[in-house]
Amino acid sequence: MQIIAFHNVKGGVGKTSAAVNIAYLASQEGIQTLVWDLDPQGAATWFLSEANPQSARKIGPLIKGKSPIGDYIRSTPYPKLELIPAHRSARSFDIKLNQSGSGNELKQWLKSLSEETAVVILDCPPSLSELAEQVIGTANAIYVPIIPSKLSLQSWDQIKGFAKEQKVKPKRLRPFFSMVDRRKTLHRNLTENPTKTLPTALNTVIPNASAIERMGEAREPLELMDRRSKAARAYRDLWQEIRSSLKL
Repeated sequence: MQIIAFHNVKGGVGKTSAAVNIAYLASQEGIQTLVWDLDPQGAATWFLSEANPQSARKIGPLIKGKSPIGDYIRSTPYPKLELIPAHRSARSFDIKLNQSGSGNELKQWLKSLSEETAVVILDCPPSLSELAEQVIGTANAIYVPIIPSKLSLQSWDQIKGFAKEQKVKPKRLRPFFSMVDRRKTLHRNLTENPTKTLPTALNTVIPNASAIERMGEAREPLELMDRRSKAARAYRDLWQEIRSSLKL
């Protein structure tokens, strides 16, 4: 089983859109895929058209060991794609993990799914916290969407510093440019050669596209909603880059 995460300390950078579209593309290749929506805002849960959001469970019983993680998994409308939906109780995830003091619970929980699931995708809240520490310590790769701006590049430095404190190998952090508007000179300059600006960056650049914004209305991955769009093609390219690094 491969575990990947989409994370950034900044919100609004296209993290959830990437997680959902990559999850869908993986499932369409017949790869049993699970998305865990760790963000209490529940955007991934919304995008994946969770039939009954009220079926999401509180995280307390999971952390206390009273409920197995399998009880939290729900189906989606798409074959081979499952979801652990967000619950508002996840707002206290960090507090409860700190109180637990049982090591990396996230890794332990996901390990139990290794026989049924090939790829787990973690959609993370924008923070550097106990949960983020466990995500970084668990995921085989952490994909970091970055808007081409000085502030976003500064957030990338924060993530690198945080990962270094956790003694995580730098190559596990994989940034990529997101929400790129080529009408802006700074965006063009920074993304002209992604690996020059960010030495470990992926080659794929995700555009700032209205099609991505419409996902919230359609509640569908772009591959279904607007397959011919530039954004959909970019996500396919992103998936191929990620796919090539997965040990499946």
